[in-house]
Amino acid sequence: MKVIALSVDPVESHKSWINDINETQNVEVNFPIIADPDRKIAEAYDMIHPNASLTMTVRSLFIIAPDKTIKLIITYPASTGRNFQEILRVIDSLQLTAKYSVATPADWKDGEDVVVTAAIKTEDIPAKFPKGHTIIKPYLRMTPQPNK
Repeated sequence: MKVIALSVDPVESHKSWINDINETQNVEVNFPIIADPDRKIAEAYDMIHPNASLTMTVRSLFIIAPDKTIKLIITYPASTGRNFQEILRVIDSLQLTAKYSVATPADWKDGEDVVVTAAIKTEDIPAKFPKGHTIIKPYLRMTPQPNK
């Protein structure tokens, strides 16, 4: 996974607020940031929350798969903080579900049980998921995370 950011601020502004973020959030912003002060990119991809002021920051997140398809779009209002842990959880889920015939339930975390997709017949589950499974409903079959 690679992270890249887009900012409607000029490059000089990045240097200042990156230092502030690093200091106040106890992190290190170490990924590329594209300056988009004329907002052409942000507006072309509808990345600014509706009804935001002209000076509002980009508040959208795109997760793009290696096949160049968009797997997730989130646009946060300025009043809501962004949660990088949630973004990493979503990426873990997307990578897991792309490789195995599973889905992740709400609030799933890496290492927890997953849902066997409806595409797998119940009688085929033991061969595909040898760690076992639990049938909660005919359409809701759980199994331990296959890659753990």
